[in-house]
Amino acid sequence: MPGITVRRARRDDVEAIVRMLVDEQLGATRDSADDLEPYLRAFETIDADPQQLLVVATANNEPVATLQLTIIPGLARRGALRGQIEAVRVRSDHRSAGLGRELVQWAIDECRRRDCALVQLTSDTSRTAAHRFYERLGFAASHTGFKLHL
Repeated sequence: MPGITVRRARRDDVEAIVRMLVDEQLGATRDSADDLEPYLRAFETIDADPQQLLVVATANNEPVATLQLTIIPGLARRGALRGQIEAVRVRSDHRSAGLGRELVQWAIDECRRRDCALVQLTSDTSRTAAHRFYERLGFAASHTGFKLHL
């Protein structure tokens, strides 16, 4: 997209990322921009791990979308790497313009560059519009996921 740059997130992007997390139905119930300290600690851990890539898409040097890509080594599939896409968010004033598609495509291309055998993601069952979005990008709802909150 013209004027959009994808880059590794920096510490000073954390507040903008958290605001994107909060600015949606589920995130509003579990995240808060009132205290950034836990997010900054998490950012330091993510940023120090070469298998983690937290990125932002910027417009006019301002974060307007984000996602986290994790490269997971495994024994399955003949020792294949897989890419796990998490926390895809687009700032509300930039939605429905193709930015989410471009950002996810960027992550898919990065997985190819890193020789991953597949790309996977999870999406909350209530996010039916997101499911249609991922299916349009070629993802298949092939598995059932489970979570255990601790």
